[in-house]
Order: sequence, then structure tokens, then C-alpha cells
Amino acid sequence: MPAPHRPGRPAGAGFRPLARGAAVLAAALALLSSLTGVAPAAPQAADVADVDVRINAQAALGRLSDTARGVNTAVWDSHMNDPEVADLMKAADVGAMRYPGGSYADIYHWETHTAPGGYVAPGTGFDAFMGTVRATGAQPILIANYGSGTPEEAAGWVRYANVTKDYGAKYWEIGNEIYGNGHYGSGWEHDDHEDRSPREYARQVRAYAAAMKAVDPTVKIGAVLTTPGEWPDGVVGEGDSGDWNHTVLPEVADVIDFVSVHWYAGGSDTTAADASARLARLPGELREVRGQIDRYAGADSPDIGIALTEINTNTGGARLTARPNGLFAADAFMTALENGVFTVDWWNTHNGAGDITTVDGETDYGDMGMLSSGACTGDVCEPAPNTPFHPYYGMKMTGELGSAGDTMVAAASSAQDVSAHAVLRRDGRLSVLLVNKNPDAAQTVDLGYSGFTPSATAPEVSRYARGDSDITAITAGEASASQVTVPPYALLTVTLEPQAGTGPGSSAAATPGTPKLDVVTDTTARLSWEGAAGATRYLVQERDGAHTRLVGESTGTSVTLRNLPPGSTHTVNVLAADASGRLSTPSSPLTFTTGTPSDAACAVAYHRDTSWGNGFVATVTVRNLSDTPITGWTVDWDWPTAGQSVSSGWSATFHQTGSHVRVTAPEGAGPLAPDGGSSASFGFVGANDGPGPDPTVFRLNGSVCSSG
Repeated sequence: MPAPHRPGRPAGAGFRPLARGAAVLAAALALLSSLTGVAPAAPQAADVADVDVRINAQAALGRLSDTARGVNTAVWDSHMNDPEVADLMKAADVGAMRYPGGSYADIYHWETHTAPGGYVAPGTGFDAFMGTVRATGAQPILIANYGSGTPEEAAGWVRYANVTKDYGAKYWEIGNEIYGNGHYGSGWEHDDHEDRSPREYARQVRAYAAAMKAVDPTVKIGAVLTTPGEWPDGVVGEGDSGDWNHTVLPEVADVIDFVSVHWYAGGSDTTAADASARLARLPGELREVRGQIDRYAGADSPDIGIALTEINTNTGGARLTARPNGLFAADAFMTALENGVFTVDWWNTHNGAGDITTVDGETDYGDMGMLSSGACTGDVCEPAPNTPFHPYYGMKMTGELGSAGDTMVAAASSAQDVSAHAVLRRDGRLSVLLVNKNPDAAQTVDLGYSGFTPSATAPEVSRYARGDSDITAITAGEASASQVTVPPYALLTVTLEPQAGTGPGSSAAATPGTPKLDVVTDTTARLSWEGAAGATRYLVQERDGAHTRLVGESTGTSVTLRNLPPGSTHTVNVLAADASGRLSTPSSPLTFTTGTPSDAACAVAYHRDTSWGNGFVATVTVRNLSDTPITGWTVDWDWPTAGQSVSSGWSATFHQTGSHVRVTAPEGAGPLAPDGGSSASFGFVGANDGPGPDPTVFRLNGSVCSSG
């Protein structure tokens, strides 16, 4: 039976069955060679490059987990346990399989294998699913029934899975998209609780966690959050004191092990170009999730993971099985993993045919699955069941890039239509994935490196392009360490050997632990980390894109960074050096933000009065704490992310240039009295395209103010 569709629901809703001359190029390659030891490739040195990609192997973005690549599976999918599924997923290095399927989780009763009000296909019970999981070599991510279940039912499932059957099921979410239960006016998620507020969900999460961990203390409990910048983020329901995330997280941060968020690029009319552009919002949204966890979990924040348990281009309709969505899948998987999630789970394994269109000369079946379900729309039928669609090959190509334990490192591209991702492998090799989103033109890419010196050995190259029926190895000699050409609408992975005696593999120092933030003020930050065997000193590097700079050095396992700007955000890695000065693989990164001075001569209180996902109303109150009055004031701040702006305001004059906002006192405004004797307030309507974090620092007439 084809997976049913529920049209008309909000995005993310739960049931979803340069050109330059040869002389310039030669000079650049010569400079690169002198700096990094990369020898320019003579056969291609005169080629004109369209794109520059720079990889920094000393700027780690985190480690790939054993659950990095995941897929959703659903009990209404009669093909979910076909033997071909396990074979295909194993070939793509899939490490996580989520069950029992989106919104069905909140009507599904595991013991009876029933879902009142929904269809359950034969042969899709929990034990059959676990057979596929084990044949794949993956781990299950299981969704406990919140909508019509109980903590006791969930605890019984844990007992059966991990005590009776010894499946070792680690990850358990409490419900699916519970914020879609109607509390905010739009309801698709089943919820029998009389109180459907985030407050009640938080209370129940605590009860579920207690019951489930009483059976197996090793299970990891996940709470559902909204994605910042996506509906209903920021919406405050009737009777609530805050929006979903800011109500749930403070109440559950001490009992959960991860949070679960979903991300879809848009609705059914989303084009390939739209999806690619909107993917640029995802890093900021995930940073905001981490920021919220930091706020409420404090020192325990690093122990709480982020799972992106549903992702796809759109929420159903069209442009889903064709080549552009395969490119999107590869780009999206790596973008999410590089920004702090431990699993990315594609919606769906099989889903069912939708709107039929033609994309890039191929039939697009409007199917959100990675594999064909063999379904039909009218007289147009999909290929045989389990035939891979393009998104499957996009996911599979990320397996060519790296596997569990490998280190993702920074890569930057000079062109919007070419994405770049890089992984430093445990054996010392470096792999680079290039995504050419231009449907009409091949892109010649210059490759440059920091912290890595390629050997003279020709790289291994894998390609997925028009005409390829699977990922294809390219003949040696068609690419070099310094330049490759990516066909139009294609994926290319280049894997390079390090020059002998170079790279982390040549260092006697092991990798240091991830730095922790011990103390932070407005201008300083004290960091510490676990030491590394063989290390004689440690280097702390700050990353800006694919560039790094040394900001601290120590022979011990801590350092204090000084002279940092108030309200500034920093991302740092630690590298260990051995007695010969050779550097280890970089640690995983830490991102932190400095505060504001406690003894400032001014104070600013910033308050969000109301929000609605992509907009908000805020009030700002300014006080002068100095001993002299201030006449003719200005207040300045910078938005933390792109896409934030002031739409309109009152009680002041507003001007925004780029991300910088300046607010000027209205004509006729009186002075601000000294010692906080008076205050000035103004308000505005703000907009955010994507995440909308609050500003971190305000200045009154150029002086940094304290908060509050």
C-alpha cells in the first residue's frame, strides 16, 4: 500500500509518507607550493579555474559518529524489511534507522503492533525491523508513543528490546512532532493529553525518562524541540510563559541525553535552487539549538547531543526523486554533521508516489523515499521496489568521504553553485567532496590546503554524474591534488594520500580532548582539555570559516584567552605538538560567546514581547549608570546571524546597514539621568529569515553596556 499523504500542513509536519589567466594561476600555484609543499600539477597548470576551494585540515568541525547517516522507516511501508533494503543501506554506510515512522509513532503500540486510525503493513513489527537493523549494521532510533501511550508502555518496550531480546537499543525519542498537536493552532500530531502545552510535554518527558531508565539506565532519552526560525519557533501559546523550546528545555535538561529536531527546506513548491539556498540557513539554526542547550544545561551541555531525525527538500509533492535532490542530500547530510549533530535521518526509506513531473530530463515521482516503493500516480508507475532514487546516491557519496571516527575539517568554496566538504581520515588521507549544483556547466576547481601536504600519488576520485548508474571510480590521471573538474549537476569525491612524513599520522602526539569552557567574562575565557599522549605542548587555534589563527599556547592542559571583545563569539580547536613540533589531528571544536561587563557605565535590557517564527516584537530599555547625564543618545548592536532585520520601530529613529543597527533618540528627547535615575525605551518589529537569536552586546554612545 502506498504511503498516504496529508497535504496542506506546515513545513516539517509529522507524517511525510573565477576566471583568471594562466599566468595568474601559475603564480598562485607556485605560492601555494611554497607555503604548503603542494606541487602544482603540470598537465593542468594552464587550465582556467572557475572555483577556488580551500581546505584547512587543522580546523576540525567534529568527528563523524557511527550513526551519522540515517534513514526513517515506517510501519505502513510493506517493503521496509525487504532483504535488498539492508544490502543497500549497508553499502551506503547507514548507521541509524528510525522507527516506527514520523507521526505514526504517536498512535503506534509496539506490543500489539497496531496503530488505531492508521494502516500497519504485514511484516513490519519491531522484531522484523530489528532484523533489518542488524543486517545493515546500524543502530535503531526508536520513538516512544507520547500521543496515545504512557511512560509504562515505553518502559515495557525498553524491557523487551534490551532485557528480553538484548537488542541494545540506545536512542529513544519521546514522541514525534508533539508541537504539532494543535496547541499552536495547527494540529497533525495525535495527542490524547488534556493539556497539550509544552509545560505538560516537559513533565511527561521526565516521567518517561524515569520509567525507561529504571529498566535500562544506559538508554539515551531524546526530547522533541522546534527548529529555530521554523514554525512554531517563537510562538507563545495561550497560558504559556514562553515558546516551546524555552519552556521544555529548562524543565528537562537534567534528564535528557539528546534533542530531536526536523528540517525541511520548504513546501511542495520548493525548487532545487530554493532548497540549495535555504540550506545556508541550517548552520545558524543548529547553532541556535546548541545555544539554547548551553543556556539551560550549563556545564552539562556537551553531554546533550542534537539529532536531526527528519530532513528532505520539501514536505511532499514534487522534485524529490530526481538528480537535484541527490545533490541536496549529499550537501545537507554533510552540512548538518559539520554543525554539531550526531545523526541525520532522511525522510524516508520508501514513501510512495506523489506529483509526477519531469526534472533534468527524468521522471520525478514526487516520492520522499530514497528507494522506490513501486507505487503509481495515475498511469505513471515507479520502477521496481527498492530501486534507488538519486537521494540514495547522494547519501552514499558521503560514505566515500569518511566513516565513523574520521574528522570533518573546514572547506570553503569561492562559488555559490559549488559546495565543498572535507574529512581528514584516521589513516592520514584527506577526502574532499565537491557538489556542482550548476545544471549546465562543468566547474574546474583549484584545490588548496592548510595543514595537509598531498603526496605525488594520483588521487582516488569517485563521481556521481549524469549517465552514472552508481558511484563510479574515475580513471587515474583525470584529476590532480591541485585541480579537478566536476561535471554539471554532479558529485565528486577526491581522496589524497599525505606526503610521507607529514600530517597527523607522522606526529607522536595523540589528539587532545575537546576544549571545555571553564570561566568566561566580557574579555577573557579560560579553556581546559584532556591531555594527549606524546604531547609536549598545545596550540589553541581560532577558526573563521576555513581560516585559522593561533590564539593560545600552553605546555599544560589549560589556557586563558585575553583581550576578547565583549559579546563576541569564538570557535576554537586544540592541537598537540610532539617533541619534533609535528602536530596531531585537531580536537573537536568549542564555540563560546563572551559576556558583557558587570561594571559598565550603561545597561540595556532587551525583551522579546512576542514572536511568530519569522518575526517578533521587541522592547529595548536603556539606562545611564555613569555619574553625568547623557543628552542625544545612540544605541548600536549587530545581529548575530544573516537574515535578521528591523522592519519598523517607534519612539526612536532606526537605521540598519548590513547586520548593524543604530537607534537614535527621538527629537526632543530629554537627557538620560546619571546613576540610572531615568531610562529610555523604544520598540520595533523585527524579521528573521532563519534563526533569530538575540543580539549579544549593546553600546550606548559607543560604550559597551551591561545586560539588564
